[in-house]
Amino acid sequence: MSHTLPLGAETVTFELPDCRVSVADAPGGEAVDVRTAAQNAVADPHGPALADAADPDDAVTIVVTDVTRATPDDVLVDVLVEELARVGIAREQVTVLVGLGLHRPMTDAEIADAMGEYAAITRNHDPAETVRMGAVDGCPVEVHESVADADLLVSTGMVEPHQYAGFSGGAKTVAIGAGSESLIGYTHGPEMLGRDGVRLGRVDGNPFRETLDSAGDVVGLDFALNVTHGPAGILGASAGDPRAVVRDLAAVGREALSVPVTDEYDAVVAGIGAPKDANLYQTTRAATYVALGDRNPLRPGGRVVLPATLPEGAGDGTGERRFYDRLSNAESASALYEEMLEGYDAGAQRAFVTARVLREYDVYVTNSRSPAVVEDCLMHAAASVEDAVEPGSDVLLVPDALNTLLVSPD
Repeated sequence: MSHTLPLGAETVTFELPDCRVSVADAPGGEAVDVRTAAQNAVADPHGPALADAADPDDAVTIVVTDVTRATPDDVLVDVLVEELARVGIAREQVTVLVGLGLHRPMTDAEIADAMGEYAAITRNHDPAETVRMGAVDGCPVEVHESVADADLLVSTGMVEPHQYAGFSGGAKTVAIGAGSESLIGYTHGPEMLGRDGVRLGRVDGNPFRETLDSAGDVVGLDFALNVTHGPAGILGASAGDPRAVVRDLAAVGREALSVPVTDEYDAVVAGIGAPKDANLYQTTRAATYVALGDRNPLRPGGRVVLPATLPEGAGDGTGERRFYDRLSNAESASALYEEMLEGYDAGAQRAFVTARVLREYDVYVTNSRSPAVVEDCLMHAAASVEDAVEPGSDVLLVPDALNTLLVSPD
């Protein structure tokens, strides 16, 4: 029997004839029309309406997601601009800022593709252009000057499973995406990531999530328009108060993405696809989601197999370079993990959680254009999925690993 997984914008097909293969297919939910769902969400928001918060003379900044998120930002921004026009705010009063965090800047072509008619008013965030707005837990909260100077601050976002925040979206687009290294370093440091409640899929009682929400208060995020997605596509939209938006869409996401797991497996083959498999930094999310989620399905000494294209190698942003430097210069995963417990630069946290997984499990990346980079980073490169899975293995196939929550049975 053949199996098919995403690989970049296409697919890869493989056979594991000597293995016992189970498939973790999330329920998936039902896709909605993005524009209609967004318009309905803006018309019936959590808290005050956007039109009530706006003044005709306002300078507006809309912070959107970057190329690592599959957010339909062009549609969401169009819905927001149409709503702002109802109170007399012209397009010339609006700035769209790409929330990069420490990821690489988007190219002009990528911005044009992502933002369509709004590309001309869209710019990349630059962490060097930040100003201090206040502090959370003694940590400075600094954001891009176009965010600080805005009379009205709005954000888009994708509420999807996130290793630390539980689910992304809400204030994260602004506080991290348009922020500086200070908050990124604090929230992604070993002390925060070691706290109880900082877990994939958890929103309530999650200190990471609570810190982001508090930073959103400091910055003055007025209104959020977010969506969530699953295998079927965009599953819903929610607007208004950022905390309520995340809770609302996280509930939709959990229902659509949760798969109970009872058995243990020698190998988990995890599908990723574009845009996340563009570099190794993003690709390793699938391995950590599998091994560090609610229900780890791996037997001791098992392996995670990740088909990924990796046209960008390890990745080109500051965080991606720090990830590569840490892993490629490490003697072993265990040594790196112990070393990083003492602290690390913002952006290197993905090396920390990847090392945490690699202490116990092997990670194989297959079908990539950058096998040398994979091998540099304490992982194994293989030409195909078949080459990475030992005959006779019990295998769990997770077709959409970044949109699947492996959970313990009730």
